Amino acid sequence: MNTAKRITVLLAEDHLVVREGLCRLLQAEPDIAVVGEADTGRQAVALTRKLRPAVVVMDIAMPLLNGMEATRQIRQSVPDTKVIILSAHSDDAYIESATAFGAAGYLVKQSSAHFLAEAIREVHKGNTFFSPAVAKKLRHLNQQAPDRKGRMKAPAVRLTSREMEVLQMIAEGLANKQVAAELGLSVKTVEKHRDHLMQKLDLHETASLTRYAIAAGIIESSVQLTIV
Repeated sequence: MNTAKRITVLLAEDHLVVREGLCRLLQAEPDIAVVGEADTGRQAVALTRKLRPAVVVMDIAMPLLNGMEATRQIRQSVPDTKVIILSAHSDDAYIESATAFGAAGYLVKQSSAHFLAEAIREVHKGNTFFSPAVAKKLRHLNQQAPDRKGRMKAPAVRLTSREMEVLQMIAEGLANKQVAAELGLSVKTVEKHRDHLMQKLDLHETASLTRYAIAAGIIESSVQLTIV
């Protein structure tokens, strides 16, 4: 099959061994072509804007910019590109965030290669695709009943793209000066973002921001070991 007729895919995964394995699996599919690879969330956004792939397969726990926020930025800047989240996590919070940020599919990493190829084909058609365990959780989340007083569960706090970027870097242990250099901001602006995050999330110390970032799937729990 001509490459031009294949479904173009960008792989965003920071673990080289995993990324190479995914690449080999997809290259065996006659109608799918891997056109790019990214090892940070920011690189995934930049390459998507440059290459305009049909589908991005995105790991959640990406350095510099997590997969959730990268998904949101991709959907905003390249709306024709579909994003499939590929993660080791299937917690409700991760699934809710992924769908809220515009992911068209969500697969746990234990999913078979068949599921990944099928997911790519389905989201390329304009459909959604979730691995069975995730689909079951989504049905449960969508059918949640109100409490005895008629109230639904309070919505999660929504952060802006910039707040998500600053939160992730703080949680990964970067000092204000480092965050400022990475994002092209002044240290004073980063300090304001940090203060606003603490107010918005009702948190009062960096360790609490880190715990929030882990619980929300913004960083992996292993990151915490390097900064606590």
